[in-house]
Amino acid sequence: MSEASEKQAADPSGGIGVVIVAAGRGARAGQADGPKQYQRIGGRAVIAHTLDIFLSHPMIGPVVVAIHADDAELLQRAAGAHGERLITVIGGPSRQASVRLGLLALKDQAPGKVLVHDAVRPFVDAGLIDRTIEAIGERQGALPALPVADTLKRESATGMIDETVSRAGLHAAQTPQGFPFWPLLAAHEKAHHLGKADFTDDAAIAEWAHIPVKIVPGSPDNVKLTWARDIALADQRLSSAQRFPDIRTGNGYDVHAFEPGDHVTLCGVAIPYERKLSGHSDADVGLHALTDALLATCGAGDIGTHFPPSDPQWKGAASKIFVEHAAKLVRERGGRIANADITLICEAPRVGPHRAAMTEALSAMLGIAPERISIKATTNEKLGFVGRGEGIAAIATASVVYPGEVPA
Repeated sequence: MSEASEKQAADPSGGIGVVIVAAGRGARAGQADGPKQYQRIGGRAVIAHTLDIFLSHPMIGPVVVAIHADDAELLQRAAGAHGERLITVIGGPSRQASVRLGLLALKDQAPGKVLVHDAVRPFVDAGLIDRTIEAIGERQGALPALPVADTLKRESATGMIDETVSRAGLHAAQTPQGFPFWPLLAAHEKAHHLGKADFTDDAAIAEWAHIPVKIVPGSPDNVKLTWARDIALADQRLSSAQRFPDIRTGNGYDVHAFEPGDHVTLCGVAIPYERKLSGHSDADVGLHALTDALLATCGAGDIGTHFPPSDPQWKGAASKIFVEHAAKLVRERGGRIANADITLICEAPRVGPHRAAMTEALSAMLGIAPERISIKATTNEKLGFVGRGEGIAAIATASVVYPGEVPA
């Protein structure tokens, strides 16, 4: 069995990797503000907008960014919280060379499919990504493209019109271009070893390697920012459009019964008490409710989805692990936690003396300022199981700001 076959057998579900090409110098766009992929449109680097689209897409797995050797700090600043999800490689002297190095960086993860995208196409949308992914076959690539609308003229050596070229069947290629991973990597490796370095996109190298490529409808908005004027127009487009904030609120509720013990753990703080809370982990009812609230803001299920109580590895685990995992998922989707509010409902123990320590613990878990955290406590006025002192309940609310939508 070949290496490719072994990898595919090991990963039958496939998966979708991405190579974002960002190693160019962008001389045509001018260098006054640095390479064009790091110039700012709408207040952020071009590549930051591109990363937002791919990293927020639910089908996308590992993302490789091929950069110039001088640009590591520029990428780090542009990526922000996204940086944790990125695999960074130093690109080559050409687009073709950079893509090959990006594909090699994905080799160990062996995605079933791979998309290759220009960093300077920040207006790609999820629908275009979906169409491209859907058209990729086991031995077939996919190319988003638009039919050529302009009349085409071929120029002679003297600068005069030599002929009018029929535009029938002609298309302008876009990215992301999608392929089955192993055939594309094999084509790049073959071209590299043969010294063929004149391919301008991956559809061209696929054509040379006899990999059929299906055309899918591109998008007129998916422009490549090539000239300084392109960047100025993109900035105007984003800056002049009213951005609607995408603020989401999630709620969580949890309850745990008492059992014999000598302390309870609430919001990450151990409080001496004559009993403890019963649970598979440390039974921190406040953090469990907060975990669910955070997961709710990005549709990521609930705490049991990620940390099933049937799994022995979570026996006695500190619940801060659950909160930090949920916060990481929020950040990976571009979210910024605005505030967290927890209400603990119990007759005892007293929460007030420990509120400052709880706030400090949550601030560290969530990476937000203490003033964005509220921890309150109330009794149940002797009513119900809480009023009878049989357990503790908690209600949590989290507000998260996700990247805003730009109206069409």
